Amino acid sequence: MNYIEIKVELSEAEPWKEIFITFLSELGCDSFADGETDEEFLAYIPKDLFNKELLKETLSEHDFDVQVKYQWSEIPTQNWNQIWESNYSPVLIADRCFIRAPFHDPMEGVEYEIVIEPKMSFGTAHHETTSLMVQHILKEELAGKSVLDMGAGTGILAILAYLKGARPVTAIDNDEWAYLNNIENNERNHTEEITVKWGDAQTIEGDSYEVIFANINRNILLNDLPQYVATLQPGGSIFLSGFYVGEDLAKIQEKCNQLGLRYVSHLELNQWCAAHFINDKKE
Repeated sequence: MNYIEIKVELSEAEPWKEIFITFLSELGCDSFADGETDEEFLAYIPKDLFNKELLKETLSEHDFDVQVKYQWSEIPTQNWNQIWESNYSPVLIADRCFIRAPFHDPMEGVEYEIVIEPKMSFGTAHHETTSLMVQHILKEELAGKSVLDMGAGTGILAILAYLKGARPVTAIDNDEWAYLNNIENNERNHTEEITVKWGDAQTIEGDSYEVIFANINRNILLNDLPQYVATLQPGGSIFLSGFYVGEDLAKIQEKCNQLGLRYVSHLELNQWCAAHFINDKKE
């Protein structure tokens, strides 16, 4: 799979950089890197999701008081890892979980260490939603519980759940590259017992889980939530992310309420959100 690199140059960085990164995330860009100046950044999107007209509408046809210049180019698959290695730094979350690539040094004394070769899969803990979901997992008692990581990407959430004692653990993604990358990352972390599947919400029909993690996006969550809930055991927990606080969270809460899920709490970071719900339906 080839990627498109979008180079964006702004007339001033603040507050516009974060605003346009958010807009490009909504278009399907799944990773970002700093540019040569504070006013410049790079965004990456799978070629099959790239829409030139939507990009033009987002970056050129806006009413904001900022000038935006941009250009884009296609990146062959073989160059993608070089780009990641040049921009990817290790992440320490809550002083307990250290997430690094194979080319980084380990951290001594950390409770959990996960080694991820990101390649072209989403989920490096640099994005707010992955970080928030990791924080939820760190707070949960998962030992002996059956766990599903839906939209698993690199497999970080499934791997951390397994390291915390969850059994069995299943990780599912509908992207073939993510599926293969997930398997490789399990080998790196000696978590090969995790079941990795290539598919969508249809894949879980007939399954049963005590805990579900789904870090995808608002529209997919709203569409697939009935299938998730059908597999969630009574009293089980579901953690959802990939959307913003405010209107997005309200819509997620409304849908969950309709399905018999009770809102517990949510974490937020830079307007991104990760919410916890419990299945109150009885046997």
